[in-house]
Amino acid sequence: MPRFYCPQPLSNGATVDLPESVAHHLHVVRMQPGAALTLFDGRGGQYQATLADIGKRRASASVGVHEAAEVELPYAVTLAQGLPEGSKMDWIIEKAVELGVAAVQPLAAQRSVVRLSGERLEKRHAHWQGVIVAASEQCGRNRLAGLAPATDFGRWLGTAQEPPQPRILLSPRATQSLAAWAHEQPPQALTLLVGPEGGFTREEEDAALAAGALALSMGPRVLRTETAALAALAMLAGIWGGM
Repeated sequence: MPRFYCPQPLSNGATVDLPESVAHHLHVVRMQPGAALTLFDGRGGQYQATLADIGKRRASASVGVHEAAEVELPYAVTLAQGLPEGSKMDWIIEKAVELGVAAVQPLAAQRSVVRLSGERLEKRHAHWQGVIVAASEQCGRNRLAGLAPATDFGRWLGTAQEPPQPRILLSPRATQSLAAWAHEQPPQALTLLVGPEGGFTREEEDAALAAGALALSMGPRVLRTETAALAALAMLAGIWGGM
């Protein structure tokens, strides 16, 4: 059954206007009034709904019963990702959402090729938000992962996290592996720090460690930036559960 995110609050018995992008999709696939849909508003759970009306750029749905369906990880993981080149960030965000990440923090690191500011940054942020929505619709999540504004790595490092949680710096120079650490720890909220192509610089890693981060490796092989976070999320899920 098609699943769609609706930003407005949903309730049983209401009739809601669907987002224009959703209406366009339904029009393209020639869905007719009376068709069954699943809607979610990001506040938890999902609603069975029926397509009530449809035009080329507009559509409405009658909202039915609420289902308390949740597929979130039992621990919250924030991905602090150094900005990679090209469209790699789209891929990372999409797959991280599928793997259950709770929030994404884009970071401008010293080796980041992409530099975003002003209107370009706003457009990219909106685009990434769309990636989160689409991935959530596809994978069955009923809560949207958070997306923080892109910021400088050093500036972010100096901000306090509320509530405090471990910051895990993924580094090939680390002597302890993420897997070994996770086996010794209870499931808990944490932040994964992943560098861009080439990783964080030695200066950035030293600054992260001085700020309290824990350096852990992903094993004997050096992973690409678009692989590291996804492998770490899958590894944690395999050890702590949630897959």
